[in-house]
Amino acid sequence: MYHHIKKLMYTVRVGTPDPRFGRMLLEQFGGANGELAAAMQYSIQGINCDDPARKDLLMDIGTEELSHLEVIGTLARAHLRPTGSAREAAEADPLIAICGGGGVNLFNSQGNPWTADYLKITGELDVDLRSNIAAEARAKIVYERLINFTDDAGTKEALQFLMTREITHMKAFMAALDSMGKPPLEVGKIPPSPGVVDQFFNDSTGQGDAGSEFRGPWNQGGSWQLVESPAFKELRDKSGARQ
Repeated sequence: MYHHIKKLMYTVRVGTPDPRFGRMLLEQFGGANGELAAAMQYSIQGINCDDPARKDLLMDIGTEELSHLEVIGTLARAHLRPTGSAREAAEADPLIAICGGGGVNLFNSQGNPWTADYLKITGELDVDLRSNIAAEARAKIVYERLINFTDDAGTKEALQFLMTREITHMKAFMAALDSMGKPPLEVGKIPPSPGVVDQFFNDSTGQGDAGSEFRGPWNQGGSWQLVESPAFKELRDKSGARQ
């Protein structure tokens, strides 16, 4: 059950409206890494979750994301529906004046409509928690970039609050994942094929910038086996057969 309290989670104060920046803010309203996508993703995962404690976590954070949607929507509308000298700039943008009528709508900064394809839901709790951690990290970066595109103090403060909450959610999801006690690479129920799981295919040819023999910690040492790419081996075998 949801209950609307007629007070924003964070009070929005915009000193100087900027329609151009308001359009950017739509990315966090109806975009792939925005608040609506997060709210829907976590809430649906919560509905699917049988574990009471982790279900509560997902539903709580999903509900908070709806609060964030209200904050970012209010902030965007303040920038998109200005008065005075900024009004002309707003009315010159069809996305603002025609599609949105000076307000927010379910599309991103480029006018692309929101889609459920943004949601990452597998029904496997540990996999979904990893997706959520990545989603919060992406949202944090978007907020960080938005902060760098405005000089309005009140706007910056609101975005700083929202950005900080993304880190809070990352911490909560990481703690929930850690509490499951599953090794990081234990995904699903069917184990990987022995041997094959440790092979790193060398799919690079030529010197390139780093040289053809560049090695990193992901393909050497421990159980790693750097092997010739199957595609290259097949080509070499065919070439040898023709000679």
